[in-house]
Amino acid sequence: MQGDLVEIRLGPQRAWMVCHPQLVHRMLRDTRTFDKGGPQYDRLRALMGDGVVTCPHAEHRRQRRLLQPTFRPAGVAAQTDVMAEEAALMCRDWRSGQRVDVSAATLGLTTRLISGLLLSDSLGPAAADEVRHCLAAIVRGLFVRTVVPVDALFRLPTPANRRYRRAVERVRELIDTAIDERRRGAPRDDLLGLLLDAAADADGGPPVTDREVHDQLVSLLLTGSESPSMCLASTFSLLARHPEVERRLHAEIDGVLGGRLPDADDLPRLVYTRAVLTETLRHSPPGWLFTRVTTRETEFAGRRLPRGTTVLYSPYLLHHDPASFPEPDRFLPERWLEREAAARPQAALIPFAAGSRKCIGDVFSMAEMTVALATIAGRWRLRHPAGRVTSPRPGATLGPRSLTMICTSRADAPGGTAPHGLALGSKAGTTISGTAVSRTKNIRRDGDNGVHHA
Repeated sequence: MQGDLVEIRLGPQRAWMVCHPQLVHRMLRDTRTFDKGGPQYDRLRALMGDGVVTCPHAEHRRQRRLLQPTFRPAGVAAQTDVMAEEAALMCRDWRSGQRVDVSAATLGLTTRLISGLLLSDSLGPAAADEVRHCLAAIVRGLFVRTVVPVDALFRLPTPANRRYRRAVERVRELIDTAIDERRRGAPRDDLLGLLLDAAADADGGPPVTDREVHDQLVSLLLTGSESPSMCLASTFSLLARHPEVERRLHAEIDGVLGGRLPDADDLPRLVYTRAVLTETLRHSPPGWLFTRVTTRETEFAGRRLPRGTTVLYSPYLLHHDPASFPEPDRFLPERWLEREAAARPQAALIPFAAGSRKCIGDVFSMAEMTVALATIAGRWRLRHPAGRVTSPRPGATLGPRSLTMICTSRADAPGGTAPHGLALGSKAGTTISGTAVSRTKNIRRDGDNGVHHA
């Protein structure tokens, strides 16, 4: 594949792949011409409706303004204690030598965190766990629905189609139940409360309908669970294969935290921890391929594209271009330390998209992943079992589909971290109470596919 704009085929359809970072940014900034659409978003809209993730350009500005207060940095900072406590609870019952389903554990963690931000405790532990299992069925069916443009195939009563439809319907039922219960109960300071307030007081603007409340919650819940969980799983897999990176990470975590859980004040000090996550997002971006559709005839990269043309871009492709990132297949968090990062072409790194439709949850996602990585890696080393490490399979997202690793307590090793009584406390001298959630079932299989919020 050569050139800045390359013709490809999506089944019988003709499409164009944008291969230069400046052209990708030009496309993402011009949302009037390059709107969300194509086979990817046609399938996502059938699943999520017209929430902020999938809505057309004409609706996006209003929706984003409505939702933005929930994702402001100050609000995210207020969530860090909960993030740390949930991450510590996730690995509380691990034992040295135990095999852990890392994919399931991280998906459970991110599902609980995003559901808490959106719905407080309106989605109880059992319902949150059911959402997690439904998500596994949904993501298995989503990718094939994107790449196979034959709707009739998905109306057949096959077992896979039935599982997909049941999972979608059940997630919608759980969200509708949470909305109904909230309307009968006390107001809460979360995204659902924000949406219900807006629905009750249109203030002369377009009304927020019951359908929109539902669509926003479904789309943010699904995308806010899948992508960060995939990134965390990829991070632990990469750390196990790069012991020098892991040692440097542990040294920073030990020096900054000293065995306690991280809080909001620690985030700016966890510089290398954030660099590890940024490099994971470059090396193995969960959202690896996206589509747009032209809303009018336009000239782009020296070509005339008719109205309705499907245009694609791939963060993975851009992130692995040696012109932007020398030795692109190497995992080098040092790329993102201050001196090295200053020389990097920032436009080439787009794990959360760019422009006005950049992921609304990017700050929340980076905070939860930083807190989770610091909490877990401060206490545990994760190793691949003996044998060949399976490469991640690209689906609707990219990452380990069923990552099983062996955990070893750092407290039991020379130079390990603080003992568990302190390490699992939300603050020094306290401990977390609650139901252990680490023994999660294997809900992913090789070849599963996911969704990403862009």
